[in-house]
Amino acid sequence: MPQNEYVSFPSEIKEVIQHTQIEYTFRMAYEGKIKPGQFFEVSMPKYGEAPISVSGMGDGTIDLTIRKVGLVTDEVFERYVGERLFLRGPYGNGFDLNDFKEKEIVIISGGTGLSPVKGLVDYFARHPDEMLGMTLIAGFKSPNDILFKEDLKRWEKIIHIILTVDDAHGDDSYREGLVTQYIPQLKLKSCPDAVAAVVGPPVMMKFAVQGLLKEDFKEKNIWISQERKMCCGVGKCGHCKIGSSYVCLDGPVFNYAAGKCLAD
Repeated sequence: MPQNEYVSFPSEIKEVIQHTQIEYTFRMAYEGKIKPGQFFEVSMPKYGEAPISVSGMGDGTIDLTIRKVGLVTDEVFERYVGERLFLRGPYGNGFDLNDFKEKEIVIISGGTGLSPVKGLVDYFARHPDEMLGMTLIAGFKSPNDILFKEDLKRWEKIIHIILTVDDAHGDDSYREGLVTQYIPQLKLKSCPDAVAAVVGPPVMMKFAVQGLLKEDFKEKNIWISQERKMCCGVGKCGHCKIGSSYVCLDGPVFNYAAGKCLAD
């Protein structure tokens, strides 16, 4: 019999990590191959399901960083270590590590856009010999909204990090400003052959890509994620259809040269 693609499987919550008042990482039991940028549908019986990007991969676990913003996620936040969530996936193409190996890498993220690229940053922070260098420009609304603080401390020992907030509320220890204003400050050894990944709110991605192009990045060396447009995960509901493309099937990660029409 053909497998029902809508059937989910139970996964035990191994750990819950609080980042902000409304953003937690749920470390789930999972065995299988996964790429940074792929996503799972997380469901609760009687409440529905929501697409959540993978924010980390471990030995027998995956991390799903979830923002409490609606009926499904409100119910997910009532679950604790040892309890279960229902998952189906992984879906989407994700970031191919081979596209970034042996190159100078720039990652630009806005807010929760750091989640889909966290696995990418993590991999190269653990394998610095497989890259020429990496710069992460990560922007958040305020210091209270910063995600993955412990990871950022670990990464900054290996890669160059530009952490910025929209409003530091008078705290001089934080940079203020949009991520785009720091793009001209990039000092790359191998540009225009450097590669970049950009994930965040649509407006941020639009102007970040424009900024990279002004710095002589090639379109084919830029990847974007349209993860905010995902819905059912299997291309049936039509919610993510843009032209002839389905974001959940053909993406959510797109090479900008091929997917720039989806970013307009």
